Amino acid sequence: MAGMQFEYDEEGGTFFYFLLSFWSLWLVPTTAYYFWPSDKKTEPEKDKRKGCNCEPCQLKKYRLKANSKWDRTRDRAVKFGLIISWVILIALAYKVSKIQMDYVEYDPYLELGIDRGASDKEIKKAYRAMSLKYHPDKETGDPKKFMKIAKAYAALTDEDTKENWEKHGNPDGPGVVRFGIALPKWIVERENSMLVLAAYGLIFMIILPVVVGIWWYRSIKFSKDQVLLDTTRLYYFFFQKAPNMMLKRCIMVLGASFEFDKFHNKEVIERPSDNEEVPQLIKRLPHLDEKNKEKPLCFPYSVKARALLHAHFTRLDLQSSTLEQDKQFVIGKCPCLINEMINITAQLVAGAARNAVAHMPRLETVENCMKASQMLIQGLNERSSPLLQLPHIGQDMLKHFNTKKRHIQRITDLIAMKEEDRRLLFRNLGNEEYRDIINVCASMPYVTMEVRSEVLDDEDSTITAGSIVTVTVELHRENMEVLFEKDNIEFSHMDQEAIEENTKTEDMELEPADSLKNQQQTQQPQKTAAKKQQKNKKVVKKKKAPKQAYNWKAAAAEKESNKQVNSLAVATIGGAETEAHKKEEENDNSDAETDEGGNDSEEENTKMVERANDQDKNAAVVEEDDEEQWKKYQEEAKMETTLDTKVKESHPVHCPYFSDDRQEGWWLYVGDKKSHMLITAPVQIQTLKTKEEIQLKFSAPVKPGVYTYFVILRSDSYLDFDQQQKIRLDVKEAKLVKDHPQWDISDDEEDKDKDDDSDSDYSTDMSDSE
Repeated sequence: MAGMQFEYDEEGGTFFYFLLSFWSLWLVPTTAYYFWPSDKKTEPEKDKRKGCNCEPCQLKKYRLKANSKWDRTRDRAVKFGLIISWVILIALAYKVSKIQMDYVEYDPYLELGIDRGASDKEIKKAYRAMSLKYHPDKETGDPKKFMKIAKAYAALTDEDTKENWEKHGNPDGPGVVRFGIALPKWIVERENSMLVLAAYGLIFMIILPVVVGIWWYRSIKFSKDQVLLDTTRLYYFFFQKAPNMMLKRCIMVLGASFEFDKFHNKEVIERPSDNEEVPQLIKRLPHLDEKNKEKPLCFPYSVKARALLHAHFTRLDLQSSTLEQDKQFVIGKCPCLINEMINITAQLVAGAARNAVAHMPRLETVENCMKASQMLIQGLNERSSPLLQLPHIGQDMLKHFNTKKRHIQRITDLIAMKEEDRRLLFRNLGNEEYRDIINVCASMPYVTMEVRSEVLDDEDSTITAGSIVTVTVELHRENMEVLFEKDNIEFSHMDQEAIEENTKTEDMELEPADSLKNQQQTQQPQKTAAKKQQKNKKVVKKKKAPKQAYNWKAAAAEKESNKQVNSLAVATIGGAETEAHKKEEENDNSDAETDEGGNDSEEENTKMVERANDQDKNAAVVEEDDEEQWKKYQEEAKMETTLDTKVKESHPVHCPYFSDDRQEGWWLYVGDKKSHMLITAPVQIQTLKTKEEIQLKFSAPVKPGVYTYFVILRSDSYLDFDQQQKIRLDVKEAKLVKDHPQWDISDDEEDKDKDDDSDSDYSTDMSDSE
């Protein structure tokens, strides 16, 4: 039996196989990912046609272009590295192809230069000719070649040698089985052992643990939204301390975030010039409250960040090389911080509902945080006009918008004007500037909201105390350019009176018995509401009727009543039978008695068959309703995961004063303005392109009554684009849960169980006495 031998690769052949496989394993996917085609190249052309060319937008484009120089350099470096990597891959493939040519199967016919199937005479002739040529004694001799020729001649003429070659591929018989290791031999040589061991220890015992430790130390400092955990604790402290937080206070807490402290964030740059420039900036900003002694609101980094935020809100010009760069850094970090503040307020509200938090944040606190996001993206103050979101409009122009003839305070008022009046209003602007205003107005969002509230997955669709109420909101988003062609501009959030009147008529629940009477009574209010809607030029869509779930309690009660009716019928039949039997015994008519008993048994059988059929029908109905409930559950599960699985992309926002490009986002929640409470946690929607459907769930109040809530939709990027819709909940008392009919135990069964228990007790006592 042949032995085995392990060999290291002295020539480097198998090692090149390993290198080629490893190199192609990462190079091919990386190249495919980096050069995968995208649709981003077509976006600049659309931006050129419909974009804004105002001065702030041009400055922002220039700033982003300057900041993207490093990105372009990085892209070029990546492309150059990929090209070099492909050159290395091609070289490795060429080397491997050469290695394959060196390892050729041994063929004695090829060594002698003859064809397969040659005769012995031809073999001897070829051997003599080549031996005379390559014999070592000749001038042209080659000892190695001569040994190969002799070995080939023996493999073809000697029987034993030829048999070894045919069986084992080698004239010498089976050789040693060799296994090659794809590593060079110098790695295991004694002279290089210390260097190899040192490299191994450096990589796996020093570099790898240090890299993993640094990554772990940095990751545990941040939350899943890349916000410092210290900042999250800071927010928790201030929101618990002051449940009713004003907007100015929210901005102070936002400026105190530890992302702006150099001790917590190494990206923060502290300059010696801050000692002069920051106090000068504070003097230009009134009501900054820089003398607040509360920690960390009084720390220098917090005062500087707060000053930069207020400078952004008032659109002050700062030194481009120092404070302007710091301001862009601060406002670039704020969107994720504001989202964290909103999430924390929602968590505190949920904790207060479970009696885990003493003070619950009020609804105004959440809305002030959302207001800060709008101010941040647009670079406007709390009391600024929404018209300042449009290009080429300054404070000096606002006095022409609100006069005795004109009352233009909102962007929708501007769109509602006639074209000639609107152009006359902007007569001081050129055609290009006027086109920028129209393009920005046309690209702004026009969102309509349809709301319906119902109880799903319950025995009854009636809203009872403590039941789970599901509010389904359908959002339809269009550009405002569709409103330029309409004579009557419709906004559901402009006029809440029409909505309230509509909900009054729609929330009336009609009873089946009095449907005709109630219909006649509600015709007159509907006519008056329609007249008011025509007068106000508002169109309010009717809400869909809520789908009623299968009434399990009613079905169970009906089934129980059927049982009682059937048992009563059986009892009456049994009573009639006894009376008939008595009469028959008195008359001594045995034949009639047997006939009567037979007829009664037949009637009982028919009754039992009918009851069995009714039970089968009821079971089939229950199974169908179970399938409907399961389908509803699957649809709800899909809707809950829709926002998480979609790509977070909506529409670009016109925000020339923000540090980066921005996509539209919205917050949707249910609030109680009477008690200043947040009913549901705000859902952030970042995928509203054309249509979205969102479900908000909350528990109905514990006490019965009529409650008024508001479904509120707020933008995170635009001012004066918020809207709300009122919903009324008529909460009834919770119904008492009756025992299931299948669990009812008859009196006979109870007596039988008692008898069994008594018998078992007696037998136990007897066994004990024995």
